[in-house]
Amino acid sequence: MSNKIIILGGGESGVGTAVLAKQHGYDVFVSDFGTIKSKYKEQLDASEITWEEGGHTLAKMTGATLVMKSPGIPDSAPIVRDFVEKQIPVISEIEFASRFTDKPIVGITGSNGKTTTTMLTGYILKQAGLDVSVAGNIGDSFAKAVASDTASHYVLEISSFQLDGCYDFAPHIAIITNITPDHLDRYNNSFDEYIDAKLRITQSQKETDYLIYDADDEAIQQGLKRRQTKARLLPFSITKKITGDGAYIDNDTIIINLDNTTFTMNTKELSLEGQHNQKNAMAAGMTAKLLSIRKATIRESLEGFQGVEHRLEKVFKIQNVQYINDSKATNVNATFYALQSMSAPTVWIVGGTDKGNDYRDLYPLVNEHVKAIIFLGKDNEKLKSHFAGMVETWMETESMQEAVKIAYKMADRGDNVLLSPACASFDLFENYEDRGRQFKNAVRDL
Repeated sequence: MSNKIIILGGGESGVGTAVLAKQHGYDVFVSDFGTIKSKYKEQLDASEITWEEGGHTLAKMTGATLVMKSPGIPDSAPIVRDFVEKQIPVISEIEFASRFTDKPIVGITGSNGKTTTTMLTGYILKQAGLDVSVAGNIGDSFAKAVASDTASHYVLEISSFQLDGCYDFAPHIAIITNITPDHLDRYNNSFDEYIDAKLRITQSQKETDYLIYDADDEAIQQGLKRRQTKARLLPFSITKKITGDGAYIDNDTIIINLDNTTFTMNTKELSLEGQHNQKNAMAAGMTAKLLSIRKATIRESLEGFQGVEHRLEKVFKIQNVQYINDSKATNVNATFYALQSMSAPTVWIVGGTDKGNDYRDLYPLVNEHVKAIIFLGKDNEKLKSHFAGMVETWMETESMQEAVKIAYKMADRGDNVLLSPACASFDLFENYEDRGRQFKNAVRDL
């Protein structure tokens, strides 16, 4: 009797898993409660995989030996609970795909910085001539990448939702960039549960594996006390000297010590600005060193990397005003880093769907860097109550084009205009990419 896998969700991770499972002789059925995009239907049909949309037909799911749940589906969904009660394993796409490759995996998670660190790590390894697949929560699914089986190394961005269904997944190198309160609605409003979800990235690592983490991050430190790991710990810090192996900054110099070798680089030579990017560079640099990449390649890559779209992306300079797209800042911590890196008076565009945010951490940065605020959202009352009294000039709008036009009038020569919303985008936009593209188009139209 063949193994039968039920795949809940017909998006990127679901379809990647379906194709990989079919390759390995599984009887595959894909079921999506919503609608499946036409490009994914075509991929399923091409692989002769049965699928349904618009609801789950339980009769078609009998005999399942394994269930793969897409990351957007919560554990509390009735169909998921039904499988769990029947003691049928429910796993994530990351867990499933990892069973079919023995290539080295770098797994990167964190509340912020994981996309930049993933892209930067992939960039360094590609510059070194390695055949790298950058996948997971960005680009192709890990399962799709494994199904094509062309890579020598995998560099994966992994969200907490993807880690929730991981049990035996063990990347050779794991990175935790930071942990700040986010998505707590999925974790019973418990920060500890969210921390534990992030630390699942290291739960199955062995003594021969590595965990690179931010030693300045209190949540990670607490989590590692609760959840022991066998991996070799490699901390990085911008506030203290790391004795032994790890990375730190001393007199504007990044110092990476690993196995009695040292890599140094002046922070001013990094192509990416801001303290958070110094941390991302240390994590990516340590990973490259562990994979025996030449120092010259690491240095050239850190000098030349151009950054991630929608993350502190310099769009245009118009009449000596720099317009910066940080639409990917969907939580307070990401906006904290953005405001911290502003070195000129800033017109700040903020707002969107509030996720129970606590904005108080931003007060000193707003006082120091922000000259005017544009509230962009359907409901700006909470943001206004926090920030309207801190600046002389503020406006509110529900249109990106109008927000950019107002910013153009507010900004003087030498200023920045920063879109860093600190909120999700779903009140006015499809997603943060749509929000960022609309910002860039509006700037181009000035």
